[in-house]
Amino acid sequence: MTVFLLVFGFFLVIVLAMSVGYWVQRKTISGSCGGIGALGIDKACNCDDPCDNRKEKMAKEEAERAEKEKQWQNNRIV
Repeated sequence: MTVFLLVFGFFLVIVLAMSVGYWVQRKTISGSCGGIGALGIDKACNCDDPCDNRKEKMAKEEAERAEKEKQWQNNRIV
């Protein structure tokens, strides 16, 4: 029973560490194949023109990406 509890505790700690990493990174979980983006699908819906909520989200993601790119350029060593 002691071995079971030790192994269970070990796995619990690993799962907790993974969940903390997910909370901090705020990235979507994807498999080894790269997720839905690897299929060439940019969005989950099939509509030609995304809804307003999706447009806002895409604009926010683009702004964050541009800010990270700018910070990266400013912090480059070379």
